[in-house]
Amino acid sequence: MLRYSVIFFIIALVAALFGFGGIAAGAVEIAKILFFIFAVLAIVGFVFSLMKKH
Repeated sequence: MLRYSVIFFIIALVAALFGFGGIAAGAVEIAKILFFIFAVLAIVGFVFSLMKKH
């Protein structure tokens, strides 16, 4: 999921470079959403792994 977040971020940078502001804004929003989902899943996985050890 982090890979897709980075891909959408790169798409946003390229779109902004060529002047496609609407596409860049949409790609940035998708990248943000994917990054936060990844972060939540990573934290949940970390907490469950700590609980499993005890």
